[in-house]
Amino acid sequence: MNFKSLIKAALPVILAFSASAHAAPPAEQLLTPTNHTLLLIDHQPQMAFATRSIDIAELRNNVTGLAKAAKTFKVPTILTTVAAKSFSGPIFPELQAVFPEQAPIDRTTMNTWEDQRVVDAVQKTGHKKIVMAALWTEVCLVQPALSAMDQGYQVYIVTDASGGVSKEAHDMAVQRLVQAGARPITWLQYMLELQRDWARGETYAPVMKIASEHGGGYGLGIVYAKEMFNAKEGKK
Repeated sequence: MNFKSLIKAALPVILAFSASAHAAPPAEQLLTPTNHTLLLIDHQPQMAFATRSIDIAELRNNVTGLAKAAKTFKVPTILTTVAAKSFSGPIFPELQAVFPEQAPIDRTTMNTWEDQRVVDAVQKTGHKKIVMAALWTEVCLVQPALSAMDQGYQVYIVTDASGGVSKEAHDMAVQRLVQAGARPITWLQYMLELQRDWARGETYAPVMKIASEHGGGYGLGIVYAKEMFNAKEGKK
């Protein structure tokens, strides 16, 4: 076999190897720091008092981790409350502390999407993907999520940063939203989806800090690995 014939025979193998060496493009459904808006709805004492689908301490931990992740990746974030002065109380203090200069949009409507200020704030970001978390799931999450989807938005619901008055109420609300086309995610999944690559050094340290503070067993593992072995994600 001459050299020309050898190259011709090997060409399919070379092309196959070259193709496999290039990374596939990420899925369009994946969230990135620049393709969505985060909408946090009614994380207030009066709403939390009646929440039974998730432990309140866990809920507060999760929504704070979610908010910190969004801030780390500079995601446009909108805070809303309902009847804060007259009935439901202020937004969770630890959530407000993540965005100390931002005043929540306070409303009277159960459906956040029926307040034009909220819709205007979402539209101003220019993003067609919205990530939402709310108290309660069956009211304050279902209504704006369905409304936004009707207007052509892709909605992602953070199930462990939301809660209902019972497990059944929460579960049925999530099912209803999924049937309508919403995409369920969790707060830690959200943060890791935005990081995507441990070699992204500008957000690596903040993400590890958030995970160690709010990530439960995973966070404890990060602390252990760093202290015991000086281990670090992203090292081959």
